[in-house]
Amino acid sequence: MAGNNAPRDELGDFLKARRAQLRPHAVGMPNGDRPRRMPGLRREDVAQLAAISLTATPASKHGGLPASAPVLAALAPALRPDEDQRAYLYGLAGKDAARPRRRTAAPPTPTTSSWS
Repeated sequence: MAGNNAPRDELGDFLKARRAQLRPHAVGMPNGDRPRRMPGLRREDVAQLAAISLTATPASKHGGLPASAPVLAALAPALRPDEDQRAYLYGLAGKDAARPRRRTAAPPTPTTSSWS
């Protein structure tokens, strides 16, 4: 059953590639005091930018959670994908790439006034 992890591996590979393409200073993060072993953003950096916990980050080769729509909605801006990459990200996670709709307050329901 080696094929069961293929979508998770693809998603992890895509996330890793996007992180490698982004530089901390380009996304408004400090470079830090010590040099990085690898260029690009760490998983921790992306989690911080997306305002999600590191444990909520989606599947990687090392395990992790399946990507939920709210997590993808938080991650996408942090990863700065173009529209094709964004659609690919959502497709790998098996989610609809449509932007989440903002919830609006329901219009007030008319009430019968005792003053009439």
